[in-house]
Amino acid sequence: MYKLLILSFTLALFTLPSTGQEKERIVLIETSMGNLKAKLYNDTPIHRDNFIELAKSGQYDGTLFYRVIKDFIIQGGSADSRNAVAGQELGYGREITIDAEIKPHHYHKKGALAAPRQPDETNPLKKSDISQFYFTVGRKYPPEELEHIEKSVNVPIKRAIQNKYYTPEKKAILDSLKAQKNVPEFRKIANKIKADIARDWENNTEKLFMDEAKKQAYTTEGGAHSLDGEYTVFGELIEGFDILDKIAALQTDKKNRPLKDVRIIRVKIIE
Repeated sequence: MYKLLILSFTLALFTLPSTGQEKERIVLIETSMGNLKAKLYNDTPIHRDNFIELAKSGQYDGTLFYRVIKDFIIQGGSADSRNAVAGQELGYGREITIDAEIKPHHYHKKGALAAPRQPDETNPLKKSDISQFYFTVGRKYPPEELEHIEKSVNVPIKRAIQNKYYTPEKKAILDSLKAQKNVPEFRKIANKIKADIARDWENNTEKLFMDEAKKQAYTTEGGAHSLDGEYTVFGELIEGFDILDKIAALQTDKKNRPLKDVRIIRVKIIE
């Protein structure tokens, strides 16, 4: 009887209901032009927790969306934008970074929440600014343009891999075997070349692949594909797209600062 009870208890442990995935945190960014509500991704925990900590500490209160580029992004959160006078050059608030968390499945569709950073020349690890953030506005892409973008990246990569294995020497050997009608040896070498090319292509990390969801987002909602893989996307807008569009449409000066200040009143963690 004792053994049966132990067995029953063990089976019960394995049949307990799953608690499910961790709930994504929701933030409300109150601005002088309206509210932006966003969710923060759990698989970018460094950026998620950093953003929450800064929001709770009041780091963003009174700062500006100081950089607005039509059909591209709206950027804010720099400490030096708080109480900034007209014409002041902004964006140099805190020279502190956090590690990048760039994920291929998080891309710059419209409303993507991401972290700016310094260029590769001084920041090869693509570390993010600790406090600044931006929302992607972007533009809608025709399907044929996305296809062209994929090909422009992938074709040179595939050609280089093919040239690596299908060398002039290998071609000469295959031509000789073909002339000799040595089919078994021809197939053996040819199949090895194909397998090597396929393996290198499969393992290549620089090739570009857009799944249907990504293509759908870029063609119907819009986005900024050129930013993908370069900056950490750690959340996305879920409400306030009309406010995003209004801010993005503001007239700006030569440094992309809106002539009418867009102030972040506060950032609240609401869930």
